[in-house]
Amino acid sequence: MSGSPVDRATAQELTRDLTATARKPIAVIAPFTGETLHDLPQSTGADVEVAAEAAREAQRAWWAAGFAHRRKVLLRAHDLLLERREELLDAVQTETGKTRGQAFEEVFQAASATRYAALSARKVLAPAQRRSGIPVVLRTRVIYEPRGLVGVITPWNYPLSLSIMDVAPALASGNGVVQKADDQGALTILTARRAFLDAGVPAALWGVVCGPGAEIGNAVVDAVDYVCFTGSTATGKVVAERASRRLIGVSLELGGKNPMIVLDDANPAKAAADAAYGCFSASGQLCVSMERVYVEKGVADAFIAAFAERTRSLKLGTAFDYSTDVGSLATKAQFERVTAHIDDAVKKGATVLAGGKPRPEIGPYFIEPTVLTGVTSEMSCDRAETFGALVAVHVVDNADQAIALANDSEFGLNASVLSGSKRRGLQVAARVDAGSINVNEGYRGSFSAVDAPMGGVKLSGLGRRNGREGLLRFMEAHTISHATGILQLPRTGAEFRPLTGPLLLLLRVLKGLRRR
Repeated sequence: MSGSPVDRATAQELTRDLTATARKPIAVIAPFTGETLHDLPQSTGADVEVAAEAAREAQRAWWAAGFAHRRKVLLRAHDLLLERREELLDAVQTETGKTRGQAFEEVFQAASATRYAALSARKVLAPAQRRSGIPVVLRTRVIYEPRGLVGVITPWNYPLSLSIMDVAPALASGNGVVQKADDQGALTILTARRAFLDAGVPAALWGVVCGPGAEIGNAVVDAVDYVCFTGSTATGKVVAERASRRLIGVSLELGGKNPMIVLDDANPAKAAADAAYGCFSASGQLCVSMERVYVEKGVADAFIAAFAERTRSLKLGTAFDYSTDVGSLATKAQFERVTAHIDDAVKKGATVLAGGKPRPEIGPYFIEPTVLTGVTSEMSCDRAETFGALVAVHVVDNADQAIALANDSEFGLNASVLSGSKRRGLQVAARVDAGSINVNEGYRGSFSAVDAPMGGVKLSGLGRRNGREGLLRFMEAHTISHATGILQLPRTGAEFRPLTGPLLLLLRVLKGLRRR
C-alpha cells in the first residue's frame, strides 16, 4: 500500500496534544522537499512543570490500577499501533526522510517493545524471596515500586521506536512520563501517543513537550525521578551531570563509531549485501549503523568490488511505498556534516569507490551512499561519528588485527561480524568491545531482541534499555526482612559468646552446600 506525506492541517491538529502555551512556533522542514512541513508550538519551562505535575497526579492512580489493568491497556495499544501503521509510516517518512521499509522497522520495533513490556512487567517486577543471611532465623524478600515520573528525551532519527522502547516499559512498570520530543520527530511521537491514549492510557500520564534542548531538556531532567536520554555523547554527559546533582538515575544511549569485521570465509556477495544495509539504513542516521569495515585480505578484493557495486545499485528516492532503498538525510545540518566529512577525506587522499555526490534533483538533502578507502587518522571521518551514509573500508591481515582495530575507539555501541562459519563468527564477536554484537547481520539482531539488554560501553552510554534490565531501571527496590522468632539473635556481648561458634559453623556448612 502506498502512503502520502503528512499535510499541514493534520500536523497542526496533532500538535494540539503538546503541552505548549506561550512561545512562538518554529518552522519544521520536510526532508524530502526542504519546504516547511508545519509550524510547531514550543514549550516553556513552565509547561514542563505543568506536564510533570499532571503526570505525577495521574501516576498514582495508574500504579494503583495494577499490573492486569496496565497489561490490558498496553496490549490494546500494541494492536492500535498495528492498525494505524500506515499513519505511523507516513509520519516517520515525512519527518525523517527515510524509506518505507526502514520506517516499517520502527513500527515493528515499537509494537514489539510494547508487547514485551505488557507481558513481562508483572513477572519481572513481582515480589521475590531472597536468601537471608541466617536461614530459618531470618526471611527476606524484595519488592519493587515505581520511581514515579520518568523523563524521556528522544532524538529525531528514530522517533517512533526509540520513544516506545522507553515509554512502554515506563508505563508498564507503573510510572508516569514526561517526554521531550525533538522538533523533527514530534508528529510521529504524537501519532503514537494517540494510539496509547485511545487504548486507555490517561492523557495526563504521558505528557509531551518540545523546545530548545538547553532549556526544555534541562527542565525535564529537573522535574523527574529518572531520565532516559538518547543522543550525542556530548549532550549525554550534560544530562548525566545535571541528573547527578539530584542523585537521580539515568540511562544513556549515546554515539557510536560502529565497526564491521568481514572474515575471509564470508561469501563476498552476501557479505556485501549485508554490509550495505548495515551501513546505509536510514541513510546512516542510526546510532547502531556501521561506519568502519575491516575486511581480511583473503576476501578483500572480492568483497570490496561487490560492496561498491551493491552500494551503487541502491535506489534513492522520496516514494511513500517500498520502491526505494535509501532515503534522504533529515536536515540541512546533517547534509553539511556528511558532505564535509567526504570533502575532507577526499582532499586528504581517500578514494571514493562508490557514491559521494549530492543528488539535488531528488531532494535537497540527498547524498549518494559513500564507500571510501585509504582513510587515515588525519581525516575527520576516521574516528569521529559521521552519522550519515559514509563508510570507510580497511584491509587487514587477519582477524586479530581486525578485532584490535575495531576495539581501538572511545565508542562501543554496536558491532558486526560477517562470516561463513557461525562458530567462528561467534568466537570473534565475543572479543569485540561493544554493548551489542551481531553475527551475519548489521544491527537488527540485537536491536529487535526486546528481551535482551541494549546499550553501549565506553563513551557510547550508560545503563540499558530492553529486557529485564529495561524494566528494572524504572523501579526502586526495597528489601524487607523479618525475624521468624525461631531463634533470638544476640543483642549483648553475653548473648554473642555462645552463638559465635554455631554461626561460624553455619558459614562453613553453607559454603560446603554451595548455598548462596
